[in-house]
Amino acid sequence: MFQATEFLRLMRFITKSHEACIQTICREYQLTMMEATIITFLRNNPGVDTAADIVELRMLSKGQVSQAVESLVQKGLIERQPDSSDRRRIHLILCEKSIPVTDSIDVIQRQYLTGVFDGFSEQEMECFTGFHERIAANVRHLSMKDERKKEQL
Repeated sequence: MFQATEFLRLMRFITKSHEACIQTICREYQLTMMEATIITFLRNNPGVDTAADIVELRMLSKGQVSQAVESLVQKGLIERQPDSSDRRRIHLILCEKSIPVTDSIDVIQRQYLTGVFDGFSEQEMECFTGFHERIAANVRHLSMKDERKKEQL
């Protein structure tokens, strides 16, 4: 029988083990976990590149993201670039100085995913991808229902 507790525990375990991998990047490049998270996000999500995007999609604290962005700018790893059509919108761009960090992130993430999906066939990976997309859609739908309920109160 499927247990919600086991599912949630697995999700938390996956998150924690991924964070442990990212900690190696933090130590190597003297970054905080939030700074490494932002660089990883920008590396993995081209075109989704504002602090607001990071806050929304990663569900992180606006204050912590803002503080980490400022630190990354000071370290020369990212730069701010105003949007050409809406100057209030600021894009975060990885600088050339961040290439060693992003290269290390790529290696670590590839190793991590290879380990997580060890022994999975191509067909199983396709099934997983489909299940993942359906679960994400269902969670978004449930979240929207919860938001509507809160608005009605």
